[in-house]
Amino acid sequence: MKLGFSPLTAGLSYPKSLDLAAQLGLFLEIAYDQHEIDPRLPGARELAEMGRAAGVGFTLHLPFVDWNIASLVPQMQQLSLERTQRAIAFGAEIGAACGVLHTGLVPLRLPEAVAHAHQLINEALERLELAIPVALENLGLSEADLLETPSDLAELLETHPRYGFCLDVGHALIQRGPSGPQEYHRLVGSRLLHLHLHDNHGHQDDHLPCGKGAVDWDWVRGALEGFAGTAALEVTGGEAGVRQSVALLLGKNLD
Repeated sequence: MKLGFSPLTAGLSYPKSLDLAAQLGLFLEIAYDQHEIDPRLPGARELAEMGRAAGVGFTLHLPFVDWNIASLVPQMQQLSLERTQRAIAFGAEIGAACGVLHTGLVPLRLPEAVAHAHQLINEALERLELAIPVALENLGLSEADLLETPSDLAELLETHPRYGFCLDVGHALIQRGPSGPQEYHRLVGSRLLHLHLHDNHGHQDDHLPCGKGAVDWDWVRGALEGFAGTAALEVTGGEAGVRQSVALLLGKNLD
């Protein structure tokens, strides 16, 4: 397994994140939304060079802010598709090992609206051109999320074999309870490409350092044995939160 962390959730600048990642042998998960929002951040070419200089690789979180790839409003869905495609190109330019994709929202929970949104997400996944591997992330954090169960995600992945699976253990805990990560892993673990690792108490998406909530980290460590993909820490707490989480996962004292 290759382990990394998100500078966005850690609250660290790129220079500090690159230094920490190089020191601990980690990669960085870049949040593409930040680069759309803040023009002061490095472009793809500059970021790729920064990574090469530090000896640090990348994964990429594809857009999710003001974004809905399953939107019932055609202009919104088209813009979301265009942003996603630009982000995939960005990921290819920085050499991202994979990109993580959310699966959309349907706030209008009428049967016809939900059915149409499912049609739209299927069409969107067919239309995207994948210059990097892309993993679909489990959500289930609100009633507006299009996919309501692990079976829904399993069915979507079965329909679209080009995509892998991103297991977000914190999301699974909130959606399905303590056995949520195991349930997702059992259903779609064969498609596992990437993980998001963070903790909470089962009520809200706190993004706590690993070991500070109710996630079963013994199970997670077991599931990661022999895993050849990538796993990104999405933890708060700055450098201390990252170090604490890495220590828990790897069984090392990093102070």
